[in-house]
Amino acid sequence: MQPLLHIKNLSKSFGNESILTYVNLQLNHNEVLSVIGTSGSGKTTLLKIIAGLEQQTSGELFLDQTEISEQPAQKRNIVYLYQEALLFPHLNVFENIAFGLRLKKQPNNDIKTKVEKMLHFLELEKHQNKMPHQLSGGQKQRVSFGRAMVVEPKILLLDEPFGALDSHTRTKMQVLFKDLVAKLNISALFVTHDIKEAIIMGNTIGKIEKGNWQQYQNKQAFYNDETSGVQNEIAFWKGIN
Repeated sequence: MQPLLHIKNLSKSFGNESILTYVNLQLNHNEVLSVIGTSGSGKTTLLKIIAGLEQQTSGELFLDQTEISEQPAQKRNIVYLYQEALLFPHLNVFENIAFGLRLKKQPNNDIKTKVEKMLHFLELEKHQNKMPHQLSGGQKQRVSFGRAMVVEPKILLLDEPFGALDSHTRTKMQVLFKDLVAKLNISALFVTHDIKEAIIMGNTIGKIEKGNWQQYQNKQAFYNDETSGVQNEIAFWKGIN
């Protein structure tokens, strides 16, 4: 089967500074690819190029075997989720989730059905009439997920989506997202700088370092790579014992 997203020899420079260098990446249908990298490694730039918010310097982007480099962001059916929930403060939970469907001018009955289904998935039925300022951080992030997923994007791009949450809420959100992936057949790139989170969230893993991309054949290959940081993490916990 052909990959859902296929990036070929993608590079990006700002002036004389090279940000991404000949990136070759594949994302399969119904797969979550964890993208691990430190701050400044180029991972956010990569997501913005896929979303259509930045233009690559060279290389090709194929979505379902169609080259999309010239397609504007709103035509790609790709949704970018930031670390901040970025909810509309003047809209309640129901209307925040419904926003993308209303933009597409879908019938009111369809919108009601889809939003209510999403509220159920996200365990937010009791909160649907609340305004964003009445929600906790985890609840805001769930609404943000709902708004992104209700429009059924081909790809979800997640840029450290749980980075601002406390550890307990972060763990709950990881479990929730894994559950939603299974229920809704989501295909996603999940960016994180946390090795444990990358392993938990992704079916597969890739590493970006100073603009250079390496995609691992499987998780075991990632564990075995001395430069991945996994062995250092294991050694740390062994040292505590």
